[in-house]
Amino acid sequence: MSDFINHNFILQSDIAQQLYHNYAKDLPIIDYHNHLPPDQISNNHQFDNLAQIWLYGDHYKWRAMRTLGVEEKYITGEASDFEKFQKWSEIVPQTLRNPLYHWTHMELKNPFGINKLLNIQSSHAIYEQTREQLKEPSFSTQGLLNHFKVEMVGTTDDPIDSLEFHKALSLNTEFNTKVLPTFRPDKVFQLSKGDVFRAYVQKLSDVSGIKIHHLDSLLEALDERINYFDSLGCVASDHGLKYLPKKGAFNLAEVNSTFIRVINGDDTGALEVEDSFVFYILSELCSKYHAKNWAQQFHLGPLRDTNKGKLAILGADTGYDSIGDYPQADRMADFFNYLDTKDQLAKTIIYNVNPADNAVFGSMIGNFQGGNMKGKIQFGSGWWYQDQLDGMTEQINALSNYGLISCFIGMLTDSRSFLSYSRHEYFRRLLANIFAEDIIKGYLPHDVDMIGKVIADICYYNAVAYFKK
Repeated sequence: MSDFINHNFILQSDIAQQLYHNYAKDLPIIDYHNHLPPDQISNNHQFDNLAQIWLYGDHYKWRAMRTLGVEEKYITGEASDFEKFQKWSEIVPQTLRNPLYHWTHMELKNPFGINKLLNIQSSHAIYEQTREQLKEPSFSTQGLLNHFKVEMVGTTDDPIDSLEFHKALSLNTEFNTKVLPTFRPDKVFQLSKGDVFRAYVQKLSDVSGIKIHHLDSLLEALDERINYFDSLGCVASDHGLKYLPKKGAFNLAEVNSTFIRVINGDDTGALEVEDSFVFYILSELCSKYHAKNWAQQFHLGPLRDTNKGKLAILGADTGYDSIGDYPQADRMADFFNYLDTKDQLAKTIIYNVNPADNAVFGSMIGNFQGGNMKGKIQFGSGWWYQDQLDGMTEQINALSNYGLISCFIGMLTDSRSFLSYSRHEYFRRLLANIFAEDIIKGYLPHDVDMIGKVIADICYYNAVAYFKK
């Protein structure tokens, strides 16, 4: 594999190599959005084998395996870890031109130092070598974060989470990575989910110590949890939505009375007022984020749980989501304008899953900049289906053309895997190559130091400044 994932992978010129190796490669990582399990970080978990650290919960790999006809027992079923790993190894050669092929071999090389292509012939040796390496302290969860020079991890946490592991980590003086909670209240918006919603509201009531019997008390409970998250270093919220809600013909009294009926077991009218309910609660939360100087993140556009049969068997987040094609511009403008006119628009990052909307997102952020802050409103990095070479290139180009790439806060993992920090390397190599191509074409001056400093800002320094409170 020495001629594949080599020292200058993706770097197609001497200039690209200078920009990457001298200005980007060795910078620390601010991974401000991911789904790493806080308990595994706090307990300094050691994985038994590559299947556990690589295949558990990775629906990118699961989708590829299903596409190639692999039985579900080797994906999410009862097969052994080694059998699952063998099945993955068997199909890897068939993932050519999918980012999985790059990620797989980048992750074998770093941190394991393996330069072989993964296939059925090499699978046993790779499995055994990595199993032995994973026993070493440097391959524990904390060891891996240290290896990749991760300065900050922003986990994704529900308001009802105890954050006990974040608390323990904040007291660990021997571990240098900051592990900060991120406030993700998606379940509180599911007014039409009946008993599921009622059960969630009861849990929120229990953990906050506030009896929830109307909208004001719901917001009091959420405010209590925001204060708790803030006390443990939280610097951001996050929201996964099809699109932002519109105010529309808003009637607060009607929304409140419907909410009261719902929490008392009557779902009449829940669907009809759900968008207004989401608008009101989300806008009130956003005002609280602004007061805390948090960044608010909006992941917009996915079409989730498309295969209802598989949803019933396997549950959500198992590989049956895709890109949605919802209208975004009018809703974003309406929601941000509502907050901005009240001077309550917090630092905001919008992530787009549909590449057809890149120009919309790239141009939208310019409408609400200001507040004596560089890059207050961000077009977030290529997300989910877009965190591959083409998707990242299109996002970078859209941001460059419609906004200012020099203000960009760069890449994140958005992953549940402790090996996925190769995505930061992937992004940094691509970014250096894009700038180098412009220099070679004469579109940018041949000033490697000036441009290298912009690349360093994008890869690290802008995020450091952005997430300071």
